[in-house]
Amino acid sequence: MKMSETRELQNQRARARLTRALPAIFPAPVLTYALNRRWTPPMPRLAIDGYWRAHPLRADRLTRALARRSGTPQGWTWRLQEGPKSDLPASFRVPPAPYREKKFTRGAGFCCVCGQPVYRLGWHEDLWDRGPNRNATWHTACVVSWRLWNAPSDYAKLLRRLQQRRCAETGARLWKTSEVDHRVPLFRVWREHRAMEWPALLAFWGLPNLQVINREAHTAKCAAEAGTRRRVADVIAV
Repeated sequence: MKMSETRELQNQRARARLTRALPAIFPAPVLTYALNRRWTPPMPRLAIDGYWRAHPLRADRLTRALARRSGTPQGWTWRLQEGPKSDLPASFRVPPAPYREKKFTRGAGFCCVCGQPVYRLGWHEDLWDRGPNRNATWHTACVVSWRLWNAPSDYAKLLRRLQQRRCAETGARLWKTSEVDHRVPLFRVWREHRAMEWPALLAFWGLPNLQVINREAHTAKCAAEAGTRRRVADVIAV
């Protein structure tokens, strides 16, 4: 049997299984995506997971919008780990996430990234009128957003295409050795912007602050930033 015939047979079985498992209400864009895949996902949850994986920038926008809906928890400030048993992030490079801290967590049924309720199949809206899913603590979209924020280099190909393969620093053609960079370096976010409202802070890890630049431009930018850090450290020391 040829590979194309094997794939078609597998997809027929997957479509039949997906159709049987679909709830009466299901997000239309997700279903369209699933049925147009080379390999059809056999279950609704896999279809939703695949949809957000294929649209990480859309997931990023959604997560930041949900965070704005939740707002900054009362009494929360962006802090770093002070001891080995702390649940705070160890570095300013990790996105601030108040709802992942024990003091501010909303518990089962609420996303630990954006703080909003998690509904059936990890969706962010209660399309089924069944209330939050008490077995979930992540939106499927927020999982993808968290990966983008913590490892943006994994999405370099998508970002290059978004920039029409032009270096964001020089405007020249992007080479294969180009690298993902934060426009505003994260050390400056920690030093200068940590008092901002939490939802606004997330933009420094998301698409608004991401760019792809050629390695030579990145090296020069990092050197200039290192000089700035040294000067600031000298001023503080004095």
